[in-house]
Amino acid sequence: MKLITAIVKPYRLDEVKTALQEIGVHGLTVTEASGYGRQRGHTEVYRGAEYQVDLVPKVRIEVVVEDAAADDVIDAVVKAAHTGKIGDGKVWAVPVETVVRVRTGERGPDAL
Repeated sequence: MKLITAIVKPYRLDEVKTALQEIGVHGLTVTEASGYGRQRGHTEVYRGAEYQVDLVPKVRIEVVVEDAAADDVIDAVVKAAHTGKIGDGKVWAVPVETVVRVRTGERGPDAL
């Protein structure tokens, strides 16, 4: 199994959720996040004063899937989150050793 984690722009969340539902992903976790990448934030003007915004608002999406579905999930997220502008985000996958459904005690792929 794999844990797919994506950091994307908040306004792309609905598109990502729809794309994941279309390929059969049944559950995900979304967390508000903030950070910066190569762009190191951006400059904004508020009431005539210019200031630096170092931490850009993002959302973190986490999905646990079987190994065979990982590439499809990554492709769906990348396609749905893509705007072509700086700060579109990142997606990565890491191995998951064990998953347990707390309610039933099911383990492994049955717990997904």
